[in-house]
Amino acid sequence: MNVSRMLASSFLIPFSLTPLSFAIAQENEVSQLDPIVVTATLGPKTVGESLTSVTVIEEDDIRYQQPKEFRELIESQPGVSVTSNGGFGKATSVYMRGHSSDASVLLVDGIQLRSATSGGVAWQHLPPQLVNRVEIVRGSRSSLYGADATGGVIQAFTLPQSKGKSGWLEAGAGNYDSQQFGGGVAFSDDSSKLSLGVNRFQTDGTAIVRGGSDRGYDRTSGVASGSHEFDNGVRAGFTFLNAQGNSEYEGSGSILDKDADFVFQVAGVKLDIPVTQNLRTSLQLSDARDESENFNSADGTTISVFNTRTRNSRLENWLTVGTHEFVFGAEYSVDSVESTVNYDESSRSNSAFFGQALLNFDALDFHLSLRSDDNEAFGTEETWGAGVGYAIDRSHRVRASVGTSFKAPSFNSLYYPNFGDPTLQPEEAISYELGIEGRYVSWFWDVALFQSDVEDLSLPSKDSAGSVPEARLRGAEFSSGWKENGWSLKATASIGDYEDSTTQQPLIRRADKTFRLDLDKELGTWRVGTTFRAEGDREDELYNIGRKRIAGFGTWDLRAQKVVAPGWLASLTIGNLADKQYATLKRKAGDYISEGRTVFLSVKYDFTQ
Repeated sequence: MNVSRMLASSFLIPFSLTPLSFAIAQENEVSQLDPIVVTATLGPKTVGESLTSVTVIEEDDIRYQQPKEFRELIESQPGVSVTSNGGFGKATSVYMRGHSSDASVLLVDGIQLRSATSGGVAWQHLPPQLVNRVEIVRGSRSSLYGADATGGVIQAFTLPQSKGKSGWLEAGAGNYDSQQFGGGVAFSDDSSKLSLGVNRFQTDGTAIVRGGSDRGYDRTSGVASGSHEFDNGVRAGFTFLNAQGNSEYEGSGSILDKDADFVFQVAGVKLDIPVTQNLRTSLQLSDARDESENFNSADGTTISVFNTRTRNSRLENWLTVGTHEFVFGAEYSVDSVESTVNYDESSRSNSAFFGQALLNFDALDFHLSLRSDDNEAFGTEETWGAGVGYAIDRSHRVRASVGTSFKAPSFNSLYYPNFGDPTLQPEEAISYELGIEGRYVSWFWDVALFQSDVEDLSLPSKDSAGSVPEARLRGAEFSSGWKENGWSLKATASIGDYEDSTTQQPLIRRADKTFRLDLDKELGTWRVGTTFRAEGDREDELYNIGRKRIAGFGTWDLRAQKVVAPGWLASLTIGNLADKQYATLKRKAGDYISEGRTVFLSVKYDFTQ
């Protein structure tokens, strides 16, 4: 009997595996390769070899879902909770495993991008239309990436994932007077990769507060990335991604209508050199910018400017000894700020040294990592990580890991006038994970338990910089998937308990439960699918008002694609079909509300060779 068919006939109840089903699976095992990921261990390893929880979103899934914002790809994924100040390009925060919104690192082709002033990432400006792959690594990664990798790391890749030549032109439109245009070319073979693309998305938007006016958004973005391996084995590569535009938002006080111009940009070059048969060296130089200029919409006067820039150089050396790999390297970065706000300091530097050992003893794997950061603002921090994995058989594996991490205080937390506290120390945490997984011919499952004990957890909504002295973050994540006969099913769920250890109150803005189900079916020239996701209650806290509950919600999306002629593809997406109005954040005048039902139809011409 085929195990996957047996499970399909019982509606694929994830993780309810009987001893009989295990036995049948072992008899029919044809080991399925795990997805290859690079974020978890700095280099290419399978998901199982990474010894941590990883979610991979492939290029085909991104194109099929037709996301307008990056958050649509990561919402309700295991351990991920997203909040937004309304729909369409409004400020977005990502909480991973209950950690602070500025404790999740974003990498674009290995380049970190964030705002040095707020400490967070402008997730809303990353164009998913120009991203070809996403890796979500959950849990402590400061021993590899330094500050802010406390909750996890999300990396977006822009290079093509499949071999061959391709090119495309695309146009689409939807309700709220939303429009999208784009095009590009891509090339990939054994030695070279190239990706060039442009995209423009604009919308009149919707009200982001009850009774408010529509708040629009427009974003023009482009990408150019490539790499080439020479005959001597040296590989050179470059990355450039830029997104800029304008977002309207709700004001307060005497200025009720505001808008902001933004620039979201990364640029970098990388060189990989094979020194010997067992040793290779890589060097990456990069520049990342997060810029915003805020206006009074009524008269166009500038309210504030926050321009931050991070210049980084990173050296990695990889040494292979038999089945073992060792990494040692150094990193140097400088954050600089230009603003209408008079910060006491306008720049700071950070130097670091790090090492990693990836040890393999047949069915047993060990990962060990150590890093030391010396920051101009707050001194020296050491972090470490250790993980062990054991392959029970060809399909089943258990893993355990522990690691320390820290989050650097932002310029706002340290130096913002009448708010910052220059004596603030980095947020520190120790995190644990225990997981088990099963991977078979056409389906998989994974279960992970985690806990983090955090000191000086930063707060997002006080009138001055501050922190929770001690916090405990713990929970469980479940994921499963099945693919056969044109069917594809993915199911994920997370349960979290995130609380202030002193008061036993739940930490604000984190959903305690999330669930996501993606179901798709190929039918000849058609492909149809649906996504259902739900998130539980959360709390928010407003200055001079106190704590308020935000109700949980569920949304249902539909999608369909049709090959209408050779090279021509039509796509229809309906988001939030039931037109559910929900909120993930509160404000003094009420909730920030979602955009409601969205309908979008696009046509794409693909001249792939």
